[in-house]
Amino acid sequence: MFAFKRLGQGVSSRCFNRQVVDLQIRVDILNKFTQLGTAQTVAVA
Repeated sequence: MFAFKRLGQGVSSRCFNRQVVDLQIRVDILNKFTQLGTAQTVAVA
């Protein structure tokens, strides 16, 4: 939740539909950052 809040403290849009899109974009960005920071493991043997 802390990382999500770092992307913006509040929703800037007033229209509900735009708020939903704004939050979806933030979630996509957070997921991409998480994916980039996750180590890839490969089984050896």
